[in-house]
Amino acid sequence: MNAFSPSVASRPASRPHNPCFSSGPCAKRPGWDVSALSKALVGRSHRSAEGRARLNEVIVRSSRILGIPEGWKVGIVPASDTGAMEMALWSLLGERPVDVLAFESFSALWAQDIVSQLKLENARVLKADYGHLPALSDINWDHDVVLAWNGTTSGVCLPGPEAIPASHDGLVICDATSAAFAMDLPWDRLDVVTWSWQKALGGEAAHGMIALSPRAVQRLEAYQPPRGLPKIFRMTSKGALIDGIFKGDTINTPSMLCVEDALDSLIWAEAAGGLEGLKARSRASLAAVTEWVAQADWVEFLASHEAERSSTAICLRIVAPWFVALERSEQMAVLKKILALLEKEGVAFDIGSYRDAPVGLRIWGGATVEPADIKALLPWLDWAFAQVTPAA
Repeated sequence: MNAFSPSVASRPASRPHNPCFSSGPCAKRPGWDVSALSKALVGRSHRSAEGRARLNEVIVRSSRILGIPEGWKVGIVPASDTGAMEMALWSLLGERPVDVLAFESFSALWAQDIVSQLKLENARVLKADYGHLPALSDINWDHDVVLAWNGTTSGVCLPGPEAIPASHDGLVICDATSAAFAMDLPWDRLDVVTWSWQKALGGEAAHGMIALSPRAVQRLEAYQPPRGLPKIFRMTSKGALIDGIFKGDTINTPSMLCVEDALDSLIWAEAAGGLEGLKARSRASLAAVTEWVAQADWVEFLASHEAERSSTAICLRIVAPWFVALERSEQMAVLKKILALLEKEGVAFDIGSYRDAPVGLRIWGGATVEPADIKALLPWLDWAFAQVTPAA
């Protein structure tokens, strides 16, 4: 009889306290409720002294928790991490050749924009399939380099700071939206870093953040890209950085409800031990999944190399022989049944693999998720898979 037939996998006795394991927007911080927004500066201008102070507080607290070096510029920008990355690409690229790493959907999007929208003829796209990184040895660090530190849809991350040389002539532009507040980022080896509130902070959508090294600021002020820039991308005026952006004077109108929510998450993050505490929570979730995967015979990590496995976007593929033999459309149908069972039981929401990724599961293990909830979820995955497994 199949090890995961319905007669073998029993219904688990315990449930996750919070069944939200979506990879974006992600789970709110433990204990959150709407009263956390009671002091939001609604009905007031974000240009007021109080509004600017709230926005600047987000910048200051974020910089402190992440350990961003003195001399960097950190700002709140429109359109989530996507907006922050597009600002960087459109404002900075074109001075020298570009290498862009494409190993999952979002990094592939940056590659597509660089080649098809910016139409940079001196761009190289270094590709890899889901579950793998491109050959890092192929990167020319004399070029500008565009990369995602963590592949949100593939569960693959850069193995560590040594992946980037300490000295390089080009700028390194890093999409860190599912790495910030959960992983170490080598600020001394990066030049532009972007993230959003809706990932590791469990914040609300539509607001991005961008951090610029002194080298990146120098490029912005000295280089005039051969293209027009819409207002929401402009970080300079008359050849000088618009410094107000990096003190809370945002380009567009932010939601003060979202700002208050971000502040609430940052205050919680500090109380949880700062970056070290947040990393420990995320690593504990990955450790629980790792122990479970080692005992399960129907699922594996999508990231084949342990050193490259994400602790936030934990991506799994289903490897049961009967499932692998199915056509992709049939696999998707089975996956939908699994997800429907989990949702009906109220134990897991939004954990299906990304639409372009191999069919499987994607469980968010960022710091706002309780590792105990991850542990409580895992037996339910065995149970749900057993319900859809054909009898031997």
